[in-house]
Amino acid sequence: MPFPQARIQPSGPGVPEGGARGRGARSNRSGRFETYEKVEFDDGWTGNDVPAQIETTLSPLKSRTIISRNDSPDIGFDRSINPYVGCMHGCIYCYARPSHTYMGLSAGLDFESRLFYKPDGAELLAKELAAPRYQCRPIHIGGNTDPYQSVERDTLLTRQLLEVLQRYNHPLSIISKSALIARDADILGDMGRRNLAVACISITTLDRKLARAMEPRAATPERRLEAISRLRDAGCPVSVGFAPVIPGLNDHEMEAVLEAARKAGATGAMYVTLRLPHEIKDLFREWLDEARPDRASRVMSLIRQTRGGKDYDADWSQRMRGTGPVADLIATRFKAAIKRYGLEKTYQPLDTSQFRLPPEARPQMDLFEG
Repeated sequence: MPFPQARIQPSGPGVPEGGARGRGARSNRSGRFETYEKVEFDDGWTGNDVPAQIETTLSPLKSRTIISRNDSPDIGFDRSINPYVGCMHGCIYCYARPSHTYMGLSAGLDFESRLFYKPDGAELLAKELAAPRYQCRPIHIGGNTDPYQSVERDTLLTRQLLEVLQRYNHPLSIISKSALIARDADILGDMGRRNLAVACISITTLDRKLARAMEPRAATPERRLEAISRLRDAGCPVSVGFAPVIPGLNDHEMEAVLEAARKAGATGAMYVTLRLPHEIKDLFREWLDEARPDRASRVMSLIRQTRGGKDYDADWSQRMRGTGPVADLIATRFKAAIKRYGLEKTYQPLDTSQFRLPPEARPQMDLFEG
């Protein structure tokens, strides 16, 4: 296994003041399902015995399936694949963080450093696609955590999944904030030209300093723009995701990000207003107080103004965009910007009619051919 089990900072106390080097979260507090909560306190000792850097572990998961299904009315797909659980990018705002608590781990530093994957993901996918009752509908890759975090360079899991989908002519959409997605431009380009694939690159800011603070291990904004160009040149339609919009922090960059993405080759765009469910609200406030103390109270005030005075409102009818004057202004600006920069393209539905079982998946049927 490329990432053997390494000794790693346990959940709870012992996180260096200011967080661990190269990580987004400032703490590793217990999840909401834990019986006991670990609380940090100053015992008078120095922090010299605390490692300044937390190692990453990657552990295999055993599963009988790889395709996840949902019936959420505000999500544009009903099935998805998430090659990895946890994400090394360390984005402090990531809405997937609370999913780690279902495993008895923290949504904080554990989420960024204790990763899991399904080594037999490609085999599981081929098996599910070949099932007699399977009905083809587009599969979204990366709806929870990024399919192109740096461990993908060694595991090749996302590429193997794409190869299976390509063999089956199965339509897909994929989202990432990693330049590594361009590595698979050969597959995505081929499928994109046949209306079997669309991609989305997430760009939250063009300010490298802010990106480094919010998304410590994600690709720089410039490299994400390059990835848009490479996918476009290969033939895969690409949109840009200005997500999340954080009022008072990055919302002023909306027009600049959309313009830069259009110049790079994007033809569509989307946005999501910052969501702070469960543990994320406390993790984000910790980060904000340290990373942007001069504007922390202002940012939180604006966020609450988009959520009816609360940190977060989970109502599916408005959770992606928010409500109130601040959210309305964001929506108005976005609509005007995509019209100005030619990002209004609405992609035609991906083609499910091309779906076919490859010969190796139907050996008995071949006996009746020819």
